[in-house]
Amino acid sequence: MMNERPRRLRDRVVVFAVLVALALAVDQVSKACAQIALADGRSLPLIPGLLSLKLLRNPGASLGLGASQTWLISLLALAACIALVGLVIRTDSMVWTLTFSLAFSGAAGNLLDRMAYADGFLNGRVVDFLDYGWSIGNIADIYLMLAGIAIVLLIALGKPLRAPEPTGGSGLDDLTSGRDQAGAVQSTPGRQGRV
Repeated sequence: MMNERPRRLRDRVVVFAVLVALALAVDQVSKACAQIALADGRSLPLIPGLLSLKLLRNPGASLGLGASQTWLISLLALAACIALVGLVIRTDSMVWTLTFSLAFSGAAGNLLDRMAYADGFLNGRVVDFLDYGWSIGNIADIYLMLAGIAIVLLIALGKPLRAPEPTGGSGLDDLTSGRDQAGAVQSTPGRQGRV
């Protein structure tokens, strides 16, 4: 039983690493394809009136906010990634691990763009190409949105980051000493318990 918690941590770290690698690959490949296919500035409708493809290099955050503070957004994304790794190590819940994987993938996907396309200190632009009409985003943004929804749901459902620690021993000591969980002496056949 002593090795169960480290084994579970190893399992969660493996799940986290695999999901992040897959999610980042999908995000980065989709951005590379968008830069090739949409380089001429055209817009390709996918679902008329709802979704089209259009290339935009965004220096800011969602909806273009913070466009003049790209380096600060990059530092916040880096801090978020570090915090998310810490949360994965801290939790013993697989569902929280999956949620943190999505959040990390979203933050890291856009951070990679800011680093790869920078001409100064973390001031690169994020590759956006999913045009919803009111905003243009990318796959990493979808990961962040899904992670945000999952976090709200998990909190609303009261799903803890860690399972409660068991109180007391394993129960074997209590059984062999003739005591129940409340500490009272149990009577056993052929033996009188004292009160």
